[in-house]
Amino acid sequence: MNKSDIAKELAKRKGISYKKASLIVNATFEIMKESILNGEKVEIRGFGTFKLKRKPGRFVKNPRTGIEMYIKERYVPVFKLAKSLKKELNKKKGG
Repeated sequence: MNKSDIAKELAKRKGISYKKASLIVNATFEIMKESILNGEKVEIRGFGTFKLKRKPGRFVKNPRTGIEMYIKERYVPVFKLAKSLKKELNKKKGG
């Protein structure tokens, strides 16, 4: 499912135009993106949490050549599924 599919489903469920639904979905994701880029975590109860995690710089060795190189500090996106959703997912999958 992509943003367009989400907008179509929103329009269908709420009886609004696709254009209006698309604006809502795009604005929502833009707000989430800005928040994450500002270092804030985005928590959606019952769904999960998005945040950035700092990975410190480190030295690594190329296994093929044996040459050591330095990888700069960077930030990586992290998503943690909500406990309730994880429980529901495992219940449906029979696990």
